[in-house]
Amino acid sequence: MRLIKNLYLSQQFFAFIIFAVVGFVFSFFFPFLHSIMLGAIIVFLIVVLWDFLILFIPSNPIIIKRIYPEKLSNGDINDFYVFIENLYSFSIKFRVIEELPIQFQIRDFNRRGEVDTQKSIKIHYTLRPTKRGEYIFNSCHVFVRKLGFVERRISIDDKRNLICFPSFLQLKKYQLLATTNRLNELGIKKLRRIGNTLEFESIKEYQRGDEYRFINWKATAKMQKIMVNQYQDEKAQPIYSFIDKGRAMRMPFDGMTLLDYAINASLVLSNITIVKEDKAGILTFAEKIEDHVPAAKRNHQMYLINKALYKIKTDFKETEFGKLYAYTKQHINQRALLFLFTNFETSDALKRQMKHIKLLNKSHLVVVILFKNVELLKHAREKNNKNIHEIYTQIIIEKFLYEKELIIQKLKANGIQTIYTTPQDLTVNAINKYLEIKAKGLI
Repeated sequence: MRLIKNLYLSQQFFAFIIFAVVGFVFSFFFPFLHSIMLGAIIVFLIVVLWDFLILFIPSNPIIIKRIYPEKLSNGDINDFYVFIENLYSFSIKFRVIEELPIQFQIRDFNRRGEVDTQKSIKIHYTLRPTKRGEYIFNSCHVFVRKLGFVERRISIDDKRNLICFPSFLQLKKYQLLATTNRLNELGIKKLRRIGNTLEFESIKEYQRGDEYRFINWKATAKMQKIMVNQYQDEKAQPIYSFIDKGRAMRMPFDGMTLLDYAINASLVLSNITIVKEDKAGILTFAEKIEDHVPAAKRNHQMYLINKALYKIKTDFKETEFGKLYAYTKQHINQRALLFLFTNFETSDALKRQMKHIKLLNKSHLVVVILFKNVELLKHAREKNNKNIHEIYTQIIIEKFLYEKELIIQKLKANGIQTIYTTPQDLTVNAINKYLEIKAKGLI
């Protein structure tokens, strides 16, 4: 019964059966075909039996191992591997079918290959999760064949529950480049600090990305290698990420919501802030204030921030900026840099909240982050309108885009820093704005 459960007949098997049926039909008209088809059937059955025996006699013909990450990074390409070792005394062909989590909606996963006897192979594939939470990977099935008429299924019941966190892969990438002064490789602008308020910290060996003007020629001559002076900025300034969880942040882009992009950017920005010796904190809000991690630079600060960001969800309620201002005034006493991740689509929506944003900007330095509607921008570039409906749609799109530009102008006219960005460029633009504000000494 177990053998039958793992026995699968291939397309070649059924193709020969169809061929045999057609041959016997023609044998009614051409009698000499009858004996030929009988011989072919006998040979076919012997080959199928032989194919079955060589595949099913070994009890443990192959070794299957999954090599998975410990956790998933939201919005990033995550690498997965399936290791297959062939213990047969002959080479085999195989196909791998994975029971992937329902969130990916992949029902046709199929990887094929061939491996020689006593050899191993590693199958690589990638997945991009777009939602935080738990992902359940069920069984992995490998179908092996030799002659091609029958297949043997070998499965491993290796159930994996992987948790998808905000993008820690981006965090690691930006952290590595920040510690080696190479952020410009990812589009981060290198800004010269205004004034001369830098304090000497130490002398270190030159690394790629260091300023040439800081080369210490005396130390270089003494050490026989290029040495540079290392300076430090004014430290321990509070940098907050205020994340709007209202309905405006549910807008999707490339499988993720604007909220998810804001969460990923906040995680990276907080880590860069701590690397730069400032204090990082977050606050989430919608109808009421939800999560608040006070700004600090303690050792486990990033753990607290990541823990808070993981469980954030949106709702369909209207955002209350008045409650945000009242809470901020009561709980954040030191002047801070506030990155406000939100979105306004109309001037009326901004008008209702402008007074609260202006009050926030009096006590702190507020940077309002708004998102470009990529789909509208894409349609706005299409000028091949052929009928009245398309022309009307084009006019409406241009009206929305013009409305967005008015929102940006109103914020700037009131002295409020803004970032108007596409979702995929959010992280780079947020870090650029943080470094720009630090360089200008605005906070």
